[in-house]
Amino acid sequence: MIELYEFALSGNCHKIRLMLSILGLDYQSINVNGGERQHKAAAFTLMNPFGQVPVLVDDGVIVRDSQAILVYLARRYGDDHWLPNEPATLAEVIAWLSTAANEVALGPNRLRLHYKFGRTINLNEAEQVTENLLKILQEKLDQQAWLAGEQITIADIAVYPYVALAPEGGIDLQLYPAILNWIRKIQAIPGYRSMPGMWQPE
Repeated sequence: MIELYEFALSGNCHKIRLMLSILGLDYQSINVNGGERQHKAAAFTLMNPFGQVPVLVDDGVIVRDSQAILVYLARRYGDDHWLPNEPATLAEVIAWLSTAANEVALGPNRLRLHYKFGRTINLNEAEQVTENLLKILQEKLDQQAWLAGEQITIADIAVYPYVALAPEGGIDLQLYPAILNWIRKIQAIPGYRSMPGMWQPE
């Protein structure tokens, strides 16, 4: 049985729940108590020395980092379209995984941490990163259906959660119709699962 160590309200953890659900994989969710700092305990740091969730354990294989877990699930359990072998498309997927770990994390994720959880951040910087990110996403998705290639890939799954959660960071997604259309398409995928706070069509 696959085990997923996670925080319930983490967008990074949600992307793994989402991928597992779309792939139809059974797994055990193990909630890590952030308030008690279980993710920093010695037992947990044996799995991830950085003391961060999510961590996936599958038949003795331990994978840390949400982007790396998506790569693992795509290669082990998914069809080829999730992580294409064609060099240019694969490079595009990896570029978007990097965007998820950088601009998405530094922009909409931090705004959500500030407005929903009271985290102190550099608000101006987070707003600028978010504005630039959403502008780029809007232009990209206005030209093509998915972020990399002609089918959905793990690039879309990696970027999706914190963009869909952007309203919790004070962002009006109605200003970005192509992004909303992309969100709707992801939400229509068989096996899709949501989480509290995500944008939903009226």
